[in-house]
Amino acid sequence: MRVLVVEDEPKLADTIAEWLREEAHAVDVAYDGDAALERLAVHDYDVVVLDRSLPVVHGDDVCREIVGAGSSARVLMLTAAAEVTDRVEGLTLGADDYLVKPFAFAELAARVQSLGRRSRPAAPPVLSRAGVTLDQALHKVFRDGSYVPLAKKEFGVLAELLRANGAPVSAEFLLEKVWDEHADPFSPAVRLTILKLRRKLGDPPIIETVTAVGYRIP
Repeated sequence: MRVLVVEDEPKLADTIAEWLREEAHAVDVAYDGDAALERLAVHDYDVVVLDRSLPVVHGDDVCREIVGAGSSARVLMLTAAAEVTDRVEGLTLGADDYLVKPFAFAELAARVQSLGRRSRPAAPPVLSRAGVTLDQALHKVFRDGSYVPLAKKEFGVLAELLRANGAPVSAEFLLEKVWDEHADPFSPAVRLTILKLRRKLGDPPIIETVTAVGYRIP
């Protein structure tokens, strides 16, 4: 899942990003509203974690731009204001959820995961196909009942393949959803991750290469 964190306190923004990366999400960071709009114009995000009080372009205006553009990205708005009226204002702007500072990072991660499921066609929290079971909440994978330890990128790629429900997934889509904006589009990262996944998941292989299209789990 691709997430944009927009927060003008760099330490907090970077901490949120690292926490979400540990949850196997691809995360980009913007420290003001203008930088957020630039990234939103380039990347297809599933969730935007948006601080309401931003410099350059206010968080309210960023939220309006996301909603007005018809984006499928879900917005989790952050604010230091705990008043009900402030929360209502944020939701009225089009935010999908609201979290008051200070917050527990575990709660933020859970809300991001929940919103991410709503940004695309609904998928259950536990994905299963071809004898493989992936629990998105527990970050555990099993094949035929046996635990398979995976690195974060491997977990993310497998989740996208399972979400596709048998349809082929392009390397470009995997790079967009599992890596962040610093990923080299000419990098062999996706191909190498698929090779590692095949090895870890064992025989018989379940990930097929679809020539000139991508990969799939039939």
